[in-house]
Amino acid sequence: MNNPWTIADIPPQTGKRVLITGANSGIGYHAALSLMRKGAQAILACRDEQRGQEALARLNAAAPGARAELAILDLASLESVRQFARKELARQRPIHVLVNNAGVMAPPKRLETADGFELQFGTNVLGHFALTALLMPALRLAANGSPDRPRIVTIASIAHKQGHIDFDDLQSRKAYSPMRSYRQSKLADLMFAFELDRRLRAANSRVMSVAAHPGVANTNLFRGGDRSAISGVARALLSHVIGTLLNTDYAGALPTLYAATSRDVGDGGYYGPQGFLEARGSRMGEANVARQARDASNAGRLWQVCEELTQVSFHP
Repeated sequence: MNNPWTIADIPPQTGKRVLITGANSGIGYHAALSLMRKGAQAILACRDEQRGQEALARLNAAAPGARAELAILDLASLESVRQFARKELARQRPIHVLVNNAGVMAPPKRLETADGFELQFGTNVLGHFALTALLMPALRLAANGSPDRPRIVTIASIAHKQGHIDFDDLQSRKAYSPMRSYRQSKLADLMFAFELDRRLRAANSRVMSVAAHPGVANTNLFRGGDRSAISGVARALLSHVIGTLLNTDYAGALPTLYAATSRDVGDGGYYGPQGFLEARGSRMGEANVARQARDASNAGRLWQVCEELTQVSFHP
């Protein structure tokens, strides 16, 4: 696109149900708020109930009369994912947009999910893989009842360009590097989005799989958490620099909103800001994809591994 893309360009979302993981703060929160103001019902899928309730109160105050609800979902627990999906499907209601947004970034020491997976791979990749697979019936329901095609939006990162899928050590048990594991997880997210697109199109599904990245946004990924004092100071400084020179989390939500709503988005697309080094910018468009993310053979292998690790079979 030649012109800046803004919140005002979001088409009406009246009647749509949009599920956003990690919507209690940052990009997920701002995406939910913008979609609610356009008429969507937002489902805030959050791990922490108190923070989720606080976010829900802020959203209701910022968008009076709009619709939002809180759902407890811990992507670091496959049992939590299954429980959430069972409850959601029991409601027999469509999901028009699923935004796989929540993420963990570079904890300084290796941590594990409830199922024993490295935290970043287990949360960013396996949790969203299982969630998407289990919610496919609700997405298909939306496909049958709406003129607009349902969308699955997976949030990747420009960090994927330095990523490598280490099939011999996906869980970083042999060696753990915070950023290496993060880059691997974001590369895996993008490969998942592309492979899901291939499978959906092969099945002649009306559901779309696309991906987006926020550039470099000053989100909660850079704040707080289980970190040393030195790491905390470094991250606080980095957060200040990002807040000064790069994207706010409000601006970081624009690529997500573009991928979720724009009529210019196509099957298997990957979108982000078009500014300097793709780090920021009000113009949205196709993002650069690293060669390893286009490796269909490795994507198929990764898909099979995800099915084996989650014990969830995917049926597009």
